[in-house]
This record gives sequence, structure tokens and C-alpha cells, in this order.
Amino acid sequence: MSSAAEQEAVAGKRAADEARPSVVVNGARRAAPPPTVPAWPGTPVPLGARFRTGPGQVAGTNFALWAGGAEAVELCLFDGPGPGARESRVRLTELTHEIWHGFVPGVLPGQRYGYRVHGRWDPWTGARWNPAKLLLDPYARAVDGDFALQPQVYGHVRDWPEQRVADTVRDERDSAPFVPKGVVVHDGGPDDEWTYDRRPKTPWADSVIYELHVRGFTKRHPGIPEELRGTYAGLAHPAAVEHLTRLGVTAVELLPVHQFAHESHLLERGLRNYWGYNSVGYFAPHAAYAASGTTGEQVGEFRRMVRALHAAGIEVILDVVYNHTAEAGELGPTLSLKGIDNRGYYRLQSDARRYADYTGCGNTLHVVQPHVLRLITDSLRYWVTEMGVDGFRFDLAAALARSMHDVDMLSPFLAVIAQDPVLRRVKLIAEPWDVGSGGYQVGAFPPLWTEWNDRYRGAVRDFWRHALPDVREMGYRLSGSSDLYAWGGRRPYASVNFVTAHDGFTLRDLVSYERKHNEANGEGNRDGSDDNRSWNCGTEGETDDAAVGALRRRQLRNLMTTLLLSTGVPMLVAGDEMGRTQRGSNNAYCQDNEISWVDWSLLEDPEWRPLFELTSRLLALRHRHPVLRRRAFFSGRPHSADGLRDLAWFTARGTEMTERDWYSPAATLGMYLSGRDIPGRDERGEAICDDSFLAVLHAGAAPAEFVLPGPPWAERYEVLVDTGREDQASEPGTAHPAGAPVTVPARTVLLLRAG
Repeated sequence: MSSAAEQEAVAGKRAADEARPSVVVNGARRAAPPPTVPAWPGTPVPLGARFRTGPGQVAGTNFALWAGGAEAVELCLFDGPGPGARESRVRLTELTHEIWHGFVPGVLPGQRYGYRVHGRWDPWTGARWNPAKLLLDPYARAVDGDFALQPQVYGHVRDWPEQRVADTVRDERDSAPFVPKGVVVHDGGPDDEWTYDRRPKTPWADSVIYELHVRGFTKRHPGIPEELRGTYAGLAHPAAVEHLTRLGVTAVELLPVHQFAHESHLLERGLRNYWGYNSVGYFAPHAAYAASGTTGEQVGEFRRMVRALHAAGIEVILDVVYNHTAEAGELGPTLSLKGIDNRGYYRLQSDARRYADYTGCGNTLHVVQPHVLRLITDSLRYWVTEMGVDGFRFDLAAALARSMHDVDMLSPFLAVIAQDPVLRRVKLIAEPWDVGSGGYQVGAFPPLWTEWNDRYRGAVRDFWRHALPDVREMGYRLSGSSDLYAWGGRRPYASVNFVTAHDGFTLRDLVSYERKHNEANGEGNRDGSDDNRSWNCGTEGETDDAAVGALRRRQLRNLMTTLLLSTGVPMLVAGDEMGRTQRGSNNAYCQDNEISWVDWSLLEDPEWRPLFELTSRLLALRHRHPVLRRRAFFSGRPHSADGLRDLAWFTARGTEMTERDWYSPAATLGMYLSGRDIPGRDERGEAICDDSFLAVLHAGAAPAEFVLPGPPWAERYEVLVDTGREDQASEPGTAHPAGAPVTVPARTVLLLRAG
């Protein structure tokens, strides 16, 4: 918050205090305590604020808050927005199974509220109750306002002279003017009627994921009205939906849309948390992405966005952050859970002042605790049943799978998900690692789960910069990563294949930079990964050199083609299909500006338009051909008397690869995919048959001759994709007889149909 804004907040609070009756305490005149209103007993379930009709047909809201160990809970009602709003307090006197609850007559939808929780202040044992701090309801369905991380929002005295003990002294200043409030939301009405919503229910094997940021994807789109750009309504606009359908993706994976807060160190540098991996409200759509308002309107706007995408056949997957919250470690702010029951919600070290940090963000939610597990699963079910989403990608999922300390695939979290009748039916994607010991768990998650496969990312990047020691790794990744997933009874679609993600270089930057350039983050370029496995094609950054530019565009086509021909579920990142750049930043988490926003002018740029056309054509090809979307792993064994196998690998000589060939640092790899007798049956129970294809991947710096395999593999071959061509508006259509040598240009993918 700027100094002017801070002064305004303080002035507003002072004015509100002065308007209240005053009392004399120890000879000094002070503002009287806020007025209190009575509450009826209400019910302990459901948790949160639920508007309903109470006894005697009286309209009001039932409030219920789990606060284990607390001595008292006050519900705080505010009569308007801003720091000057008048506060009324309601003591919740009913306590059932550690849930404080009460029904308040006359509290209607749109009411702003928060909690003050009383209890011991004893940081040495993990007790950090402080009623001076207004707390956000963990179950709030909507949030109004933003966090201003001023000293008042910290439970401890932040400006204590010795910073090492700052968290041990309780701060008595009121935080209410500096924090947002929960909003009571009407659960009924037309926005809850899903009668006309039709979930696409795309099978995993047919899915193509498109990772996007609600604000960044829509902020610069010329076809979206300016007042809707950067919002849920903007993503629901026909201009945004049309791009997704024209491209051919089946699902959008939204970067975090739970209510989140901006870190103080970013605000001090004039920056903001752009990605949103700093959650504080697991039921509330992030208010800043709403065009219609923030007193509950954001809920309906989000639902309408989901419906619009569903109507276009596109599923909605949320990137969710249940492993940590915005409250950070012992020196972090007190915004919600820390002040409700710090010991109950967070994993603490043996020195209970300190937090166990498996996330790199200061804290880790204590998911083995029943009430924490309930919070997470209640949130997940809410987004599925009431907000209409189709699945989730779990950030640092290994942290959620830890039992007491170690990652445990029989952990309570994974067990609950597996048996939940709602959650086990939606798409579940794990980011299968965290930053703690033993946290890397790629390939280890149980059935029902798919995983971000970073081994795929590393292998494909290394192959195209010709840095793999041999081609064994590449063979596994192209064919569905059976070495990672087959042993546990999972299918090829357990592997979410990606070359880029929000975290790291864009596809264009991957071929333009060898070093990260994160100076704009103000951290001395120390942030972001140093292991990029990128190649700048001879020149660092943007260049006018035509030869370098042509090579980079070819490499982009190679990477995109490899991704979309690989077995598994491909994931693209918004803008990669048209050459979006972040100017060398591989950690744009705090760049809410043109560095991160999609530049839609690239779509009409003749230099970058062909990449979009190729991507769209490849996705259409993938959609038409089930051999590119296999539901079972390849066997590699002959399926007929002629010796034809479902998968075969060839050297440039046109001979099948031997064990020795797999251990060589070959630059050329041929992959034959047979369309005969594909495992599984169609909807009518018929056998699935398809065309057969030969993909030739050549990463060498010079052209190579590749001999096309003869019978029984094929009699002739037709070229469908040639990444050596700049023009990608149409198929090459060139035909070659089997057994003939073809010249593969340097750094090129050829896709040929076998006939």
C-alpha cells in the first residue's frame, strides 16, 4: 500500500472510532468497544457463512467456524466497504466439536464479515491467537477488498528491535482496516441451476490441456471489450473461446483462481504476485479477476465462464495450492488460519515457534489433521459440484501426500480422494514433487492420478539441443513413459507431457536464451532455475539475424511437433502456439504486465502465424487418429504373421534398432506407430483400426539420409508434416516408395503416413 493509501486507511479508522461513544479507561478517554448484536444458537454444519431461513421463517445467516483450542470467537460484521466501515461484533457462544457457531437474524447476502479469535499467546508452543487481528473465514465464498501487508496485519510486533525474536511479542494494533472481508453469498438462484450445463467429460486419452492465466490470456485480446479484459467474463467472451476451439484444445488449466494475497516484499518493490500461488481463501474466486463486482458477483461470473467453456466442449481444470498459504512462516502475517488455530492448521517443527517448510514458501498445511483434510476436500467438492469445474492440478502434490514426515502414497489425503464419490470422478493431476527430503515422486502416484512428467520435458529439450548421451530416454518419453507408469497399473495418459509451463522459459525463449534474465523481479537475477536446458541458436536474446531467426522458428516447430505426436496427454502454455516471449524471464511470477500477458498481435504476424497453423493442424491430426491417443501402452511384440508390431524403432539406415543403437548418441530416430489392432474398443464395441505412421526426428546440424522401412511396414509413405518448411498452411503431400532414401534437412521432424 502506498503511504497515501495508508494514511487514508488510518484516517478512516480514526473517523470511525471517533464516531463511536467514548469511555474513560485509567483516566484516558478511548473509543467504546464496537456494538454487539445477539446470535441464536444456529448449527455447526455446514462450515462457513450460509444464508438461510431460520426458526420462525426469519431470514439470516448461519456462521460456523472450526477453531480448535480457542477460548472465544467473535463474528465481526461491517456496514460497508473500506477502512472506515463500522464494525459490530457477535459473540459466538455455541461450541460443538470445536466448531463455534451461531445464527444471526437479518444478515443478508452481500454482508461483509470476519472473525476475531481469542486464546493464548505463546509462540514457543505454537499458540498465536490474537483477537486484535481480523481473520478471513477459511470457508468464505467471496472476498471483498485486498490485503495491505502493513505492520498491523502481523500477529507479532514486526518492527521489534531484534528481528530474531520479533515473532514472540504480540502486536495489539487492529488489522481490520488493512484486510479484506468475507462476503455472505446467496447459494440459491439462477446461477446455481446447472440444468443446461453439459460437462464435456473428455476421456483422458483424448485430452489436450492448455495452461493459461485468466488475466494474462485476456488482458490484451483486441476482440474482448476493454472492460472485460483480465476477467472471468473476458475468458467467457466468444473471442477468447473461439481461439481455443480453433486451436483444438479440450481443456484449459487455469493458474490459481483461489483468493490470494501479495507478498510484502513484492509490494515494497512496486510489484504484485501475478501467478497467484499464495492462496488464502480456498472457496472464493479471486476477486481481482471479476468484472461484475466483488460482493458475491464474482461467484456468478465464474460460473458463467465455466458454462461458456463447457458449451464449446472445453473442460475447466484449476491449478490449486493446498500445500501452503499466504501466511508464510513465523515472521509472516496473520490473515486467517494462523490466527484461528496455528497449531491445528500448520505443520510445526519440534521447536513449535518454527514451521515445517516442504514448499519453500514458509509453511506447510498439516493435511493429516482431520479438520485440515476436511477443509481441502470440502473446497474441492465445492468447486466441482457448485462451480462446475472438471478437475484439478495440485501444486507441490508431494507435500499433500506426506503423512507425518515422509511422502506416503497411502497417506490420508490420497486415501480420501480415492474413495470420495465426487472427487474420484474428476481429472486429478499431480505436480509430483515438493522441496523436502524425498519429495521427488514422478511415477509414484496411485491410479486415478496423472502427473506432470518433467522427465519428458528434460528429454525433449535435450534431444533438440543434441545433448542426450543416448536415445533410450527419448524412446521412453515419446512412447508414453511406460518405465514410469506401467508398473503401477496406470495408462499412458498418466503422463502429462510438456516442454514448457508457466514456471520457466516460454517456448520461444527456450530457443532464444541460454541464461535467465529475471532482473525485472528486483532479486538480482538470483531467482528462477539455472537449469533451463535451452539453446539460443548462437545468439543470446532477440536478433535481426535472418538465419538465426529461421533456425529458431524451425526449432519451435520441432518442439511443438514432438509434443503433439508423443503418447500421453500434451499440455501447451498459452501463447506458445504463436511465439510469445517473456524477454528471457524464466520466473515471471511477479510481472503483471506485458512481460506475462499474451501478445495477440503475434497471431497475425507472418513470422509467427505459421506456428499457430502447424499447432492447429497437428491437434486436428491427433483428434482424427486414435493411434496418436493410445489408451494402453505399446507391447512391441509382433501382432501378425508378417512380424508387424504396434511400435518399432528405426535407425537412419532403415533397420530396426538394436540394443547397441539405443546406447549411442544418435541424432536421428525413427518411430513407427501401427494402426492395426489398437487395444480397446469403440463405443459400439468394434475393434479400433487406424492409419500407421512413421515419425523421423533428426536433431543433427547437417542434413541426413533416412531409408524408409520396406514391407511389412509399408509399401509407400506420404509426408504429412515437414518442420523444415516455413509455410505450414497445408500438408506437403510428397510421396515416397518404401525402401527409398529421403533427405531429412538439418533439425527437422518428418511425419509420414504409411500405406
